[in-house]
Amino acid sequence: MLITEVLSRNARQFSEDISLIEINPELQERREVTWQEFELIETSPVAEFRREMTWREFDDKANRFANLLLNRGIKKGDKVAILLMNCLEWLPIYFGVLKTGAVAVPLNYRYTAEEIKYCLELSDAEALIFGPEFIDRVELICQRIPKVKMNFFAGANCPSFAESYDSLVAACSTFAPQIKLSDEDDAALYFSSGTTGFPKAILHNHLSLISSCYTEQNHHGQTREDNFLCIPPLYHTGAKMHWFGSLLAGSKAVLLRGVKPEWILKAISEEKITIVWLLVPWAQDILDAIESEEVKLEDYNLDQWRMMHIGAQPVPPSLIQRWKSYFPSHLYDTNYGLSESIGPGCVHLGTENIHKVGAIGKPGYGWEAMIADESGNPVPQGKVGELAVKGPGVMKCYYNDPEATAAVIKGKWLFTGDMARMDEDGFIYLVDRKKDVIISGGENLYPVQIEDFLRGHHSIKDVAVIGLPDQRLGEVAAAIIELKQDRKCTEGEIITFCSSLPRYKRPRKIIFNNVPRNPTGKIEKPRLREKYCGGSVVAAQIRK
Repeated sequence: MLITEVLSRNARQFSEDISLIEINPELQERREVTWQEFELIETSPVAEFRREMTWREFDDKANRFANLLLNRGIKKGDKVAILLMNCLEWLPIYFGVLKTGAVAVPLNYRYTAEEIKYCLELSDAEALIFGPEFIDRVELICQRIPKVKMNFFAGANCPSFAESYDSLVAACSTFAPQIKLSDEDDAALYFSSGTTGFPKAILHNHLSLISSCYTEQNHHGQTREDNFLCIPPLYHTGAKMHWFGSLLAGSKAVLLRGVKPEWILKAISEEKITIVWLLVPWAQDILDAIESEEVKLEDYNLDQWRMMHIGAQPVPPSLIQRWKSYFPSHLYDTNYGLSESIGPGCVHLGTENIHKVGAIGKPGYGWEAMIADESGNPVPQGKVGELAVKGPGVMKCYYNDPEATAAVIKGKWLFTGDMARMDEDGFIYLVDRKKDVIISGGENLYPVQIEDFLRGHHSIKDVAVIGLPDQRLGEVAAAIIELKQDRKCTEGEIITFCSSLPRYKRPRKIIFNNVPRNPTGKIEKPRLREKYCGGSVVAAQIRK
């Protein structure tokens, strides 16, 4: 069964049941709303406080968009880019693209105009659908993207350089297009998060998508009674592939547009959420809000909340210890993955293995894993090497980049670029990104290890460790430290705190500043290197 067939099945079997809900708490909290905004609420796909959609409506909207694309000449293998904030229309548009046999190309909503242009060109996109937040950026490039033959606008007040998605799809059929698809057909192009350079275009087939559904449901056991809270951006594989478990179960999901602790807890309480996927900073914010009494747990109905899981970055064990002290009945899981492996699941901890918190876990359902040396051979147990994974969700290639593809796919193994070790029980621990390793005086320093240690300081909210050039040692470790609100700390206190680290691992430079993270929670180390070391990776790529 293909993923498009799962949607059609849900529309038949659960026709009038709710599939998706969108909640916009920022608008909901604004007491004084202008008449213009009230009018937008009736017409804009992204402006209403709370909207919902049945499985039948979901499938119908996907079919309408598919038929619009087919009527406009989009054919199997063509690329259709999606540039939207999380909204109720996002997933029906994505599935509409898939139903045509075309390739969905989700774009990061943080991209600048030039980065959008770069990705449209790299992906060979022939159509673009975008939302109100991107009018200015798309207008800047619309005359310089000749391959993009169609610009569709999802929202009220369509700009002159685009066509109204809402008006056009209203006139299209809800009958499913008769396009024959197979597991091996191209399905989606995702862009890497860019944490080690400018994003690459990652091509996946339909087998990748459906396999991620089965992996997710096997790991977290979604049933028809579960309700999933989706907060991270849908353009990324992480959020969508966790939602795929809800798709397979035919259960409800809520798209929450906001990350404030009180918004998250309110959504869980009012929508009877049972499963939540959080990023480390959001979990920390919730715990800080509880401890500062900014939120009171007794104000919310949270009894039905059965699982909290985290992905996208290493998880400090101290965070989960704090979490379990407030939510002792929660199942907990850690998920590891990358866009090249169709997102989370190729390695996961497992809810039964909370005693191994700190590890990313063992190979996920349908996956194999290996810790390899520079020659691609397994290293002895306990030694550090590069994590490689093999399974049905490995990408086909980096689109139009055979050299980069060959560097990471060797045989059927995907080499992740993450340095890791495996303990005596077969659990895998991340050590660091291969490209983030700091070589200081001939010693390898792994920033993640230093970051995990520093997060144990009671005043530190977030931390990133990077290498700074050093004339004598080559590189030294610098710690960029973001303090918790209303906390004070000196460089001397941090140096004293680090005295229990081996001398060579201690940061040589302490910088108090904000730690930038991308929407999937990963530290944006290229930005930090640019700021503190000089040089812009993105600018260099765009000039090429």
